[in-house]
Amino acid sequence: MTRKERYQYLIEYFRQEMPEVTTELHYTTPFQLLVATMLSAQCTDKRVNMVTPPLFERYPDAKAMAEAEEFEILEYVKSVSYPNSKAKHLVEMARMLCRDFQGEVPSDADSLVRLPGVGRKTANVVQAVAFGKAAMAVDTHVFRVSHRLGLVSAKANTPLKVEMELMAHIPEAYVAEAHHWLILHGRYVCTSRAPHCSQCPFSGFCPEGKKFLKTNNVIQR
Repeated sequence: MTRKERYQYLIEYFRQEMPEVTTELHYTTPFQLLVATMLSAQCTDKRVNMVTPPLFERYPDAKAMAEAEEFEILEYVKSVSYPNSKAKHLVEMARMLCRDFQGEVPSDADSLVRLPGVGRKTANVVQAVAFGKAAMAVDTHVFRVSHRLGLVSAKANTPLKVEMELMAHIPEAYVAEAHHWLILHGRYVCTSRAPHCSQCPFSGFCPEGKKFLKTNNVIQR
C-alpha cells in the first residue's frame, strides 16, 4: 500500500467511525481552552480536567487571571506537571492578553506563540479547536502514530517535520479532525508501551503492527 493509499484509508475509516471529534479537554471559551492546553503539556487531560473547574470558577477570563499572583494560581494547578512554571506562564499570558489583545485570545499563530508559555503545538490546538482552522498540533501521540503507521518518513524526526509531512498529505478540510483522530488512536489503541495491534483497524498495512501480529501469531482483523 502506498503512502497516499494509507492516508486515504485512514481518513475514510475515521470519517465513518468518528465523524464528530474534538478535544477531551473541558472548556467553554477560547481562553479556557488555551489555559487547559497549556496545563496539559506533559500531563494527562484527565488530570487537567480535574484541576480546571475550580480554576475557571475563580479566574474565568484573562482579566481575572491577570489580576492574580503566581502563588494564587499555583494553589489551583499544583497537582499538574511543572506547576511552578505553568502558574508563572498563565499569569504572564493573561496579562499580555489584556495588555496587547484586549483580553481576547488571538486566532493567528504568530500572535499566539508570542504569549508566554505558548509554543507551536499549543497554538495549533487553539487554532484548530477554538477557531476551526486547518492546524496540525503534533504531540507525542501524533508523532508516534504517524511514524508507526508509515504516514511520515524516517526523516521526519521532529514535531515540526511531522507536522509538515502530515499537512502535505491530509486535505485541508480534514486537518483539524485528523489531529484528534491521531491523538485518540495513540491514546487508546496505538499506545506507547503496549499497543493494541490486534484491535487496530490499520494492522493490515501498519509496519509496526505487522511485526507485532507476526511475532505474537495474531490473526489480522
